[in-house]
Amino acid sequence: MYFPGIKALDCVDFSIRPGEVHALIGENGAGKSTLVKIMTGVYRQTAGQVLLNGEETHFRSALDAQAAGITAIHQEASMFSELTVTENIFMGHHIKKGAAGKGPVDWKTMRQRTRELLDDMELDISPDAPVKSLGVAQRHMVEIAKALSIDARIVIMDEPTSALTLREVEDLYKIIRRLRDEDKAIIFISHKFEEIFDICDTYTVFRDGQLVGEGLVPDATIGGIINLMVGRSLDQLFPKGEADIGDAIFEVDKLSRRGYFKDVSFNLHKGEILGFFGLIGAGRTEVMRVLFGIDSASSGSVRLKGKTVSFTKPKDAMKAGLAYIPEDRHEQGTILDMSITDNITLPKVDDLARFGILNRKAERSLAEEFASKIEIKSAGLSMDTSTLSGGNQQKVVLAKWLSTDPEVFILDEPTKGIDVGTKARVHKIISDMAAKGKAIILVSSELPEVLGMSDRIVVMHEGFITAVLSRDEADPDKVMLAATAQAGEESA
Repeated sequence: MYFPGIKALDCVDFSIRPGEVHALIGENGAGKSTLVKIMTGVYRQTAGQVLLNGEETHFRSALDAQAAGITAIHQEASMFSELTVTENIFMGHHIKKGAAGKGPVDWKTMRQRTRELLDDMELDISPDAPVKSLGVAQRHMVEIAKALSIDARIVIMDEPTSALTLREVEDLYKIIRRLRDEDKAIIFISHKFEEIFDICDTYTVFRDGQLVGEGLVPDATIGGIINLMVGRSLDQLFPKGEADIGDAIFEVDKLSRRGYFKDVSFNLHKGEILGFFGLIGAGRTEVMRVLFGIDSASSGSVRLKGKTVSFTKPKDAMKAGLAYIPEDRHEQGTILDMSITDNITLPKVDDLARFGILNRKAERSLAEEFASKIEIKSAGLSMDTSTLSGGNQQKVVLAKWLSTDPEVFILDEPTKGIDVGTKARVHKIISDMAAKGKAIILVSSELPEVLGMSDRIVVMHEGFITAVLSRDEADPDKVMLAATAQAGEESA
């Protein structure tokens, strides 16, 4: 499969059998998404064959693939916010009245079928609820219900747990096992090795568009799979260097936002990586949005370099030396229809212009500098950001904010959906920034990341800080006990 300047897939042989959960593994840009899009009728291969039940198949559209029994659950929920849960679940395959299914839409049957799907997944969601009223995790579960509404023979799950709580992950595992027992074939794409070893039977590894390894999951090791993915051993996923911790630069005192979090207090020092951990709904992202001026606090105070500040909009926070990488890179981190160059240089437009005219040469130079530093893989920086893989889109967001040279860096899930090799590079960038005296808040729901990269860890549960642990005293048990409010509330 070729794109301009890129060979996305190179003579790949891939097969999956009924009653199998098959892990498709590889770094971002390895070719996984391209294969999925060919299987679901979004792309047509430029060479080779697609066989379904032994017969050559040509999908002219996603509807053709759907009619053949292939459905996909994508990492980023793709639903219509203004429509109801029922309308989203049956979009493109409405149930109609009449013997030939050519009559009017049968709303009663669709609502009833939606209720059955939601009950089967133990979701307390109304079929008539507008999707815009749902939380991120609920939307993700509705996306899964949408895929299950089709009597699919092949179900493709692309990072299906990225927005789910631990309990919801277990619920998803039950669904996957049931589908497997019903002789469905499941392709499971994840960068989380514990998930692969928990739920998958077989695996295939892609690297640079080629198949480099496959086998049975029980016979594999994490180290061996990582070696196949990146072409080298990866001994240090968390390259946390030693940094000189300086004076406090950011002081937060009893910060509250009614309905979201209360009495959040902590200090952030120069050269420090301060981890924020908590389960979904803990309030971590809500705190960061207030600190960056996106939302307003109802009480409390913030001091930056000894002076009280109250940012009413992100632009004020940026001018003061803050940068914020949001969790949702699509809605808040990038403008997908703009080029890679335009996205990277967006915060610096004023500095790159003179008398209102943008210096394109300086803009390209800045974009090339930071795209190179963070190793963005693309056919060229003039390409639309939407053409990149999820991991490379995340790199664009990182490059954009690195270009502003901030003093305080707020990173909310900076490695979400990123492969293991890219994670190591992002972690190295974070560590290098801290070594240069930058103050960093690292928000993550991945416990190994928080433990591996943080100098101190702030743990939150349902809007409150329940523990503040030093690097030496933090361990998985202590952090998880605090995250589930079983360790007792402590002050920062």
